[in-house]
Amino acid sequence: MDDRLQRAPIGMLDVSADGTVSDINETGRTLIGVTTDPTGATLDDVVPRSVDDTLLTAFEGASVTEAEFEEYYPDLDRWLAVSVVGIDGGGIVYLRDVTARRREKRSLEQLRQERKRTGLIDDVLSDILAALVDATSREEIAETICRGLGETELYEFAWVGERDMGRDELVVRAVAGETGKTFEAVRDAVDDGTVTTPEERAVENGRLRDVQPLTASVSVPESVRTAGFADGVQSALAIPLVYGPNVHGVVGVYADGTETFSDRERASFETLGEVAGFAITAVRNRNLLLSDRVAEITFELGEGSVLTGLSRSLDATLQLEGMVPQDDDTLLCFVSVEDGDVERIEHEAADVEAIAKTRIIDDSESGGTVGITVRGGTPLLAVAALGGTVRRATFEGGTGRLVADLPPDGDVRRIVETISHEYDAEFVAKEERERSVTTAREFRDELDDRLTERQQTVLRTAYLADYFESPRGSTAEEVAASLDITGSTLLHHLRASQRKLLDAYLAERTGAASGSK
Repeated sequence: MDDRLQRAPIGMLDVSADGTVSDINETGRTLIGVTTDPTGATLDDVVPRSVDDTLLTAFEGASVTEAEFEEYYPDLDRWLAVSVVGIDGGGIVYLRDVTARRREKRSLEQLRQERKRTGLIDDVLSDILAALVDATSREEIAETICRGLGETELYEFAWVGERDMGRDELVVRAVAGETGKTFEAVRDAVDDGTVTTPEERAVENGRLRDVQPLTASVSVPESVRTAGFADGVQSALAIPLVYGPNVHGVVGVYADGTETFSDRERASFETLGEVAGFAITAVRNRNLLLSDRVAEITFELGEGSVLTGLSRSLDATLQLEGMVPQDDDTLLCFVSVEDGDVERIEHEAADVEAIAKTRIIDDSESGGTVGITVRGGTPLLAVAALGGTVRRATFEGGTGRLVADLPPDGDVRRIVETISHEYDAEFVAKEERERSVTTAREFRDELDDRLTERQQTVLRTAYLADYFESPRGSTAEEVAASLDITGSTLLHHLRASQRKLLDAYLAERTGAASGSK
C-alpha cells in the first residue's frame, strides 16, 4: 500500500479472498484499535466482532461479496460505516467512523419520543385534573386517578391508598391496570409493619418518592422487588395527596421502563397530588356545607397548644374570634383577650417559637383584641384542612376547649382520631344537631332588617354608580353629590353597611369563630 493510501482519511484493509489481511493503513489501525502488525492474520482476528458480523460473511464464499453497511462494534464502542469492494484475488475494506452521526440521530429520536410521551402524559393528567374538579366523593377521586393512569399504555398499573386517620397505615381505595404479582406484594408490604414501601415514605414526609430501577433499590421491600422482576416492572413513583399540612393519602404508579419518570413528569405528578389533595378537602367541605345536620365535636386542648400556653403566660382568657389560613402551615388568628394585659402579648409571644408575629388591634382596660400568626401544625388548622369548621375555641389558665362542626358521615371518627393522635387534644363529646338552612330570600330579608333605610339607599346608589368597580365608575364625592350629602357622611354609611354585610356573610358561612362579632 503506497504512502498516499497509508495517509488516507478513511480506514483501508487489503484482504485476500480467503480472509487473510495483507495490509492496513494508519487510519484503519486507529479505527479498529490495532497496535501490532496484522499482516498474515485472519480478518476475524484483526477486526473486532460487530453485532451482526456482516463483514465476515462477505469473505465466506469462493469470491468476495461486495457490500455496504453500518454496524455497531461493542468492543470499540463505535459505529463504523463499512464498504467491501472486490478486486482480483480478494477485496478492499473501507472503514469510516459514523458514531457521532449515529448518536445524534439516536438522541434526536429519543427527544422526539420523549416529546411524544410528554404530550401523552400531559393529556392524561389534564383529563384527570378536569375530572377531579367535578368529583363528589373520595371514592370517585380515587377511581378517577386510578383509571386515568392505570388504564393507559404509559404505565403498568396505579393504586390509591388513603391514610387510615388516627393510625399510620394505608388503606387501598382503588387500583387499575395490569397489577400482576407486584401490586399484591405492595399491598402485603403495606400491611407488614416490619418493612416500608415508597408509598408509606411519601405519606410520612409529604414528598414525592421515585424508585428507578425498582429491582435494584434496597429501599424497596425484597418481596416487591422480586415480584416486579417477574412482572417486568422496573420503576415506581409515589405521589402524596397533600393539602396544606395534611397528607390525605398516596398514589402509587408502576411502569416497565428503568428511567420512566423524567424531571418534568415528576413535577406534573406533584401538581396532580396537590390538586387531588385539594379535591378531597373540597369534598369534605362541600359535605359539611350541604348537610342539614352536623356533628359538633368538642376537644380539650393541653398545654401543647400554642394559644393554651399563651393563656397561661398572660393569666388571661383568650377567645378565638376568627382565623384565616395563609401558607400551608401558617394561620392568622384573631383573638380577644379578657381580664389580661394586652400590652404583654408581644413579650410573652417572643419566646414561643410557633408564634411568628403579633399585633394589637384593640386595647382596653379589661383586655382587647390581637392578631397572632401561628406557624406549624395546630388543631385549629387541622380541623379546617380535614373539612371541618371551628365553631368556638376558648383558652384559659393553660387549658383550652375547641368546638368544631364536622360532616356527620363515617369520617367523623377518623378525623377525631387524627386530631387526638397528632395534637395535644382529648376528645370530650360528640353531639349531632340540626342546622337551619338559610335561603337566598331569607338572607336578603335578614339584611334588610339589619340595614337602616338610609344605609340601603347609600349602598344601592354607590353600587349602581360603579363605585365598587375597579377602576371606579364614580368617586365618593360624585356619589355623595348625587345623594346631596357630604363625602364623609357617605363613607360613614358605607362602612356601617359593609360591616353589617360582612357580619351576616361570615357568621352565616363559618360561625362564631370565623370573624363575626
